[in-house]
Amino acid sequence: MSRSRKDVNACDDGNARGGTCSKEVCSESSDYLNHDIAQLTKLRSGPHELLSRGVQGRRRLPVSTLKMLVGREGNYSGRGRFSSADGCHVLSRYLPVNGPWWVDRMESRAYVSQFSADGSLFVAGFQTSHIRIYNVDRAWKVQKDILAKSLRWTITDTTLSPDQRFLVYASLSPVVHIVNVGSASTESVANITEIHDGLDFITEDDDDNEDEVGIFSVKFSTDGRELVAASNNNSIYVYDLETKRPSLRIPAHKVLQFNVTPTHISVWDRRCFVTKGKAAGVLMGHLEGITFIDSHVDGRYFISNGKDQTTKLWDIRKMSSNAKYTPRLRDPSWDYRWMDYPNHARTLKHPRDQSLATYKGHSVLRTLIRCYFSPAYSTGQKYIYTGSSDGSLYIYDLVSGAQVATCHHHESPVRDCSWHPFYPMIITSSWDGVIARWEFPGSNEEPSQWEPNQRRPYF
Repeated sequence: MSRSRKDVNACDDGNARGGTCSKEVCSESSDYLNHDIAQLTKLRSGPHELLSRGVQGRRRLPVSTLKMLVGREGNYSGRGRFSSADGCHVLSRYLPVNGPWWVDRMESRAYVSQFSADGSLFVAGFQTSHIRIYNVDRAWKVQKDILAKSLRWTITDTTLSPDQRFLVYASLSPVVHIVNVGSASTESVANITEIHDGLDFITEDDDDNEDEVGIFSVKFSTDGRELVAASNNNSIYVYDLETKRPSLRIPAHKVLQFNVTPTHISVWDRRCFVTKGKAAGVLMGHLEGITFIDSHVDGRYFISNGKDQTTKLWDIRKMSSNAKYTPRLRDPSWDYRWMDYPNHARTLKHPRDQSLATYKGHSVLRTLIRCYFSPAYSTGQKYIYTGSSDGSLYIYDLVSGAQVATCHHHESPVRDCSWHPFYPMIITSSWDGVIARWEFPGSNEEPSQWEPNQRRPYF
């Protein structure tokens, strides 16, 4: 599909080029989410009440940037400066939806991509064994070009260590590999130009066949001493990097923090695992399998993307002690990988739905689409955003549930996306091989366009 056709509604150009969202889009007058997190979001992204004085009858609409600046210069709040919430209120109005500009294009599907914690690096993993680390502060120069070892099917996940010295990558194998990304060499070919040490999550005590075990997700612990990985053998592994061996396995859909099953999420407390050996509780609400989970900065809330074509918001304190079986309400032969979701199933609701809110509009088909909270620093996490199998990026208001922006450009599913932790910038990564950059206000160069005669990526 040509870009001209795809961009008919690309980010709603009237809003995107102007840089701010319309009053209708930005209105916070909805009571869609009547919960503590609504008040928490307001505290972290709302202006000081004295900065909004004089706006009678419109207190629930965003205060203009000009009025915020006048209030600051007039010291209306008595602080002489913006608080972090004031700053979030201003910054969150300017959504990064201009563009896109291509960061890179590979002849392979892009599966995973994320900014580093400080936003200086960006990591993208592709199906053809390639992982590229871009230096954001140096005009997106490729800092490390990694050719992965022993890849099965695709790069399923990557994670940077907290000190950003090491990268771990996983595929559909029980062995993940660790690379020193701080070395001087740009090119890193596994065990040819650099060593990619293998970390095996299967121990001699495991009964599983190594050929049947694959890692779908892997993350460093916050102290950088452990890796946590989820596998397709219904297990979560904890790997100790000092002893170079797995220190814990939680089998049969048991999870250290959150675990996904076809219809519910199990919550585990590692402190109680040895003594109790069972989940602390479960959360029900999705009708289909869950593709991704992202945690709120306070640790009490999280969101999940589901194959029932929804994103749901959860409060971990609302969990039940056990899960009750819910029968499938649609055709059991349905497969998200190559079939559209049945229309009648879109209106179905879990009879024991414990979620706080449900967000609809995007599509979770073909692949395991990921979703996230927007950054705490610049937005107060007032938005959630997700890729979509229709090749678009969707941004929702957490509290009102409104779809505040959609960015259309890609010709294949957007599997992953990442909002810069500090700047108004989002990167979308798609199966069309394109890593695209969306910004506010954007650069002076023309956005990237599809070239009709350009050779299509091979898969």
